[in-house]
Amino acid sequence: MTIGIVAKLQCKEGMNAEFEAGFKKLQEVVKENEPGCIFYLLHKSRTDDTVYFVMEQYEDDEALKKHGSYNAFKEAGAVLGPASGGRPEIEAMDLV
Repeated sequence: MTIGIVAKLQCKEGMNAEFEAGFKKLQEVVKENEPGCIFYLLHKSRTDDTVYFVMEQYEDDEALKKHGSYNAFKEAGAVLGPASGGRPEIEAMDLV
């Protein structure tokens, strides 16, 4: 079953460029290592400059379980740490 994810992320005030650059590195790692990830896209809110949404889609539960479970992802994700404004809010959904 195809799974969709929407994650709401916050970046620290004035660190948008660093946050976006860090996420682009993360996207590259996902693209190279997760064939079961259909898309992994970052969007910025039009109403709050520090709020971002990640829209993700995975082929199945196995592909979702692999997401973020390997060292290259953790290393790329660490780049976002200094620019992040807290833990993400995550919503998982099933494709209809």
